[in-house]
Amino acid sequence: MQGVLTGFAVIAVVIAVGYVLGLRGHLGPQGREVLTRLAFHVASPALLFTTLATADLSVVFSSRLLVTALSTVAVAGVFVAVGTARGWGVGRTTIGALCSGYVNAGNLGIPIAVYVLGDASLVAPVLLFQLVLVTPVAVTVLDLAGGGGEGPLWRRLLTPVRNPIALGSLAGVAVAASGLRVPEAVMDPLTLIGNMSVPAVLLAFGIGLCGSTMPLRGVERRPVLLAVALKTVGQPAVAWALASGVFGLRGAHLLDVVVTSALPAAQNLYTYASTYRVGERLARDAVLVSTVVSVPVLVGVAAVLG
Repeated sequence: MQGVLTGFAVIAVVIAVGYVLGLRGHLGPQGREVLTRLAFHVASPALLFTTLATADLSVVFSSRLLVTALSTVAVAGVFVAVGTARGWGVGRTTIGALCSGYVNAGNLGIPIAVYVLGDASLVAPVLLFQLVLVTPVAVTVLDLAGGGGEGPLWRRLLTPVRNPIALGSLAGVAVAASGLRVPEAVMDPLTLIGNMSVPAVLLAFGIGLCGSTMPLRGVERRPVLLAVALKTVGQPAVAWALASGVFGLRGAHLLDVVVTSALPAAQNLYTYASTYRVGERLARDAVLVSTVVSVPVLVGVAAVLG
């Protein structure tokens, strides 16, 4: 329980600092956009590369990863089906699907894994799955939906490797798979740059709250409610059913997958929405509300299964 509260407290403080910066205008009218571009084009690709280049890719074949993948696909599929039926558009539906199943495995998942589960590496399968597969696929769809689909076929086929997020992820996986050791002269500056990613995303998120209306209002109310319900209740419920009923996980292993599935939507989804200028309000509100709602959910899961 302490890990849950600690993780949320860290995030809340940094977002609050961003809110104050936006309120006082210290970074100017373009402050949020600059931080968003910094995170998307520079810091996040560096973070993804340094994280994946030294990762143990054997976790890809674990049963925990299968539970994570299946539960993510299940809840995202529900949102896509509803979004398609309602005519919410490709870009907006993609953002909503991400908010339904893309967990905050980095800046919140790691401290919770340490304090609640007792091992930070337990979040690695989720992190790898999201970085290696979900992120490249999602940003490719957003690229194509936002105009990236124009031009010759060869250019459209190269969309994933032209996106900085996807490029950083794929390059990191390639290095890890090859077994090559990146020289410290290269890795150290990339690590330093990558360390800016999470603070930049959280500060930009806080600035984006300035002057915004209360969540769960307006045209995004239903998409936000659906995404939050799928993220905070649907995904952990599906993960529990799959882990216990299909894969026969019990005890600590069951707790691991359910806790990681119950994490709220990741703040970097707001960065993606802001970068592609689609579903920004949906991403902002879904991340904010799911973060608040997931606190009692995570505490309850830890108490019941812990």
